[in-house]
Amino acid sequence: MKTTDELVRELADREGIRDLAIRYIDLLWRNDLEGLVSLFVEDGSFFAEDPENEVVARGHAELSKMFQRAVRTVQPRHYIHTHVVELGGGDRASGRCHVELRSAKVGMQWIGSGCYEDEYLTLIRN
Repeated sequence: MKTTDELVRELADREGIRDLAIRYIDLLWRNDLEGLVSLFVEDGSFFAEDPENEVVARGHAELSKMFQRAVRTVQPRHYIHTHVVELGGGDRASGRCHVELRSAKVGMQWIGSGCYEDEYLTLIRN
């Protein structure tokens, strides 16, 4: 049986991870690309594919270029839901959340849907 302190830590970890996803969407909506990239660890990566395209960006410089291109071309508006978090113990966790994508550049037209599958790393532990 887990102690109260262990349960509180798990709840805080889950809330922190869910807050990270919310901040990601908020920063993207506000076109705060510097803030957006700062959510990733220095060697973090983003990978996306569909039947016609594949996007891979690794590290802050490539992530910044990728987000700049996305904002310039489609002005993506993401709607996330069903965020599942798996605590891995220590400083690692994983999770996934489903996303609906719309384009602000073309009247909020639907442009896709998918699932973010993420790996999380705690950098600072109090």
